[in-house]
Amino acid sequence: MVKASAPGKLMLFGEHIAVYGKPCIVTAVNHRMSVSIEKRNDEKIIVNAPEVHVKNYKISVNELNNQYPKEVSFVLTAVKNFFDKYNCRSGLDIETHSEFSSKFGFGSSSAVTVSTLKALSELFDISMSNNELFNISYKTVMDVQKVSSGFDVASAIFGGTIFFAKKGEIIEKMNIKETPLIVGYTGVKADTPTLIKKVSGMLEREPKKINAVFNKIENIVIEAKDNIKNSNWAGVGQFMNENQQYLKMLDVSSPELDKLISASNKGGAYGSKLSGAGGGDCMIALASEDKSSLVSEAIKKAGGIIIPVETNVEGVRIER
Repeated sequence: MVKASAPGKLMLFGEHIAVYGKPCIVTAVNHRMSVSIEKRNDEKIIVNAPEVHVKNYKISVNELNNQYPKEVSFVLTAVKNFFDKYNCRSGLDIETHSEFSSKFGFGSSSAVTVSTLKALSELFDISMSNNELFNISYKTVMDVQKVSSGFDVASAIFGGTIFFAKKGEIIEKMNIKETPLIVGYTGVKADTPTLIKKVSGMLEREPKKINAVFNKIENIVIEAKDNIKNSNWAGVGQFMNENQQYLKMLDVSSPELDKLISASNKGGAYGSKLSGAGGGDCMIALASEDKSSLVSEAIKKAGGIIIPVETNVEGVRIER
C-alpha cells in the first residue's frame, strides 16, 4: 500500500483574475488530504471516502469514463488519466482521509487529485516531476470542473507560498518563514463554479469596466508580493483592504464576509479580505502578535468561526 498527502490552500491575493491567467499569491496550509492506494488481484476499483460518506463504491477498470458521482469524480478521473497516460491498469483499493472539511474552501478537490496521482506514481514505480504532476493534475481538475486557474493544484504540489501566473507557466516559490494570518469561516459554503461564471458574465457585458478592475487587482498582487517577501505586514494588510474593495466591485463578497472583515479591521487587524471565490467560505486577516487575540475575538463576536492554520507548509509527499 502507498499513502500520499497534499495540503489545502488559502488564496492571499488575486482571486478571480487567476482564472484569466493573471497572477495570484497562494499559501499551503497544514490541513492535509491523504489518499491510500493498494493494488488488487482483480479488475475492481473500490473507493472509500468517509469524509464525503462514500463506502465501498465499486467500479470496474473497464468502466472508467469520467462519468461518476460527484463525491468520487476527482479520484476516479485521476485514475483514468493516469492509466491512459502511462498505459497501465489494475484493480485498486482506494481510501481517502481529510484533516479538513470540504466546506471551508481549502481546495480539497485539488488536494485529493494531487494525492491520488502522487500515490499512483509511487505504486506503479513511475517517475514523475512536479511539473508533470501539475500537468496531469490540472487536466484532471479541468475534466471534472471544466474551469480552473490551476493555482490550487500548484499549491498542493509545491507547498509553501507561491506566486502563480499564466495558468502554471509561472510558479515561483516565495521564501517566507511565517505569515501572521487569522482565518475566519463564515458558516456559508461557497459555490465556486457559479461565482466564476458570474464574473465571466460581468466581463462579457462590461469588458472595459471589469478589465479595469482586473488590472487594479493585478497591480495589487505585484505590490503585495514585494511586501510579503520583506515581511512588511502592515503594508500587506493595506493591500488586502484594497483587494477586498475590488472584489466587492466584482460582486463576489457577501454580507457574512463583509461583517467578519469589518469586525476584523475594527479589532485592530492590519487588513483583511475574503479568500477564495467569495460568496461565503473564509476570510483572512493579518494582525500583529499583540492584536491577534483581539482580532480573533472580534471575528467570533461577528459570527465567524476561527480556524487555526499554519501557512507555508510542505507540498505533496509520500507518507512513510
